[in-house]
Order: sequence, then C-alpha cells, then structure tokens
Amino acid sequence: MANETTDASEQIDGRIAELDDWRGKVLERVRSIIKAADPDVVEEWKWAKATSPGTPVWSHGGGICTGEAYKKVVKLTFFKGASLRDPSGLFNSSLEGKVRRAIDISEGEEIDEAALADLVREAVSLNTGG
Repeated sequence: MANETTDASEQIDGRIAELDDWRGKVLERVRSIIKAADPDVVEEWKWAKATSPGTPVWSHGGGICTGEAYKKVVKLTFFKGASLRDPSGLFNSSLEGKVRRAIDISEGEEIDEAALADLVREAVSLNTGG
C-alpha cells in the first residue's frame, strides 16, 4: 500500500509540475489544504487510460474528492458533496447532481482555505462514520 501511495503522490507531483501555470499552483495549494485538514489522507491516481493521463484522488475511508485541471478551471469534485454542509457556499458546480458536488476555481480566484478544510474533514467523517 505504501508504494501505491508513494507512486500516486509522485504522479500528482508530476501533474502539478506538468501544468506549469496558475492551474499547477492552485492544484498544489488545494492539495496542501487537503493534507493539512486530514493528515491521514491517502493520495491515489485513478482512471488513467489512452485518452487521459489520470486523475488525482484523495481518500480516507472512501473517496473524498478528485482534483482535475481544465483549461479555465481547477475542479475539485467531492464524491458525496450533496451530503455535506456547505455554509460558505464553496460548491459552485455540479449542483444538480444527486450525489456529487464540485468547486470550480478560476485563475486569480481566492480559495477559502478554512471552508475547504471543513469540507474535507466533514467528508472524512461521513466516510468513516465519525
């Protein structure tokens, strides 16, 4: 398991370096917020195929969220976002879904670090029954 985590962490490092623009900086920042909010978080690299290099995934007792970089946004999709309280209104995408919710972060946009950390901790609590 440790090797899988290390490999995934290295792949996420590589993805951040490959972006080499504001998207890499945002992905790196949200990654550090997630890891600070949950020191036991597991980094995974999933869904790699010929048409996609793969996607960073953070888990603890189940999936917390993915971190994808698109041309105009970095998207954090929370697997069980519809079940999470979002008093700060971070969720701004995929709001019509019955299960998932996402946060689209555009270039130059400030990240509410405390609110994001709260969402991560709540997702972990939901996954672990804590």
